[in-house]
Amino acid sequence: MDTLILALDALAAVLVLTGAAAALIGSWGLAKLSGFARRLHGPTKATTLGVGCVLIASAIHFSGRTDPSVHELLITLFVFLTAPVSAHLLIKAAMRTDPSLQKPPPPPPLPPR
Repeated sequence: MDTLILALDALAAVLVLTGAAAALIGSWGLAKLSGFARRLHGPTKATTLGVGCVLIASAIHFSGRTDPSVHELLITLFVFLTAPVSAHLLIKAAMRTDPSLQKPPPPPPLPPR
């Protein structure tokens, strides 16, 4: 039983370190990237992965010591579902208010020879 708890602790430690690194990279991207569309990738991609890793590590850590709890897994699911939707809505609103964010239309096709 102690070997199982040690293995779960090692897995949780790896997930916490991975989550902290992902959250740091996502936060750095939010601070350093230029433009709204580029800055949106930091919190929606890397930071979401970081928070998810830390929450799953918490679930693994506490499931080895007490009865399993699904609170962390539900929070992770909620974060993974809401972050992309909110990012999509934010970029759609930004594109509606600032037309320069939209891609230019494709050029017309060349006439046949």
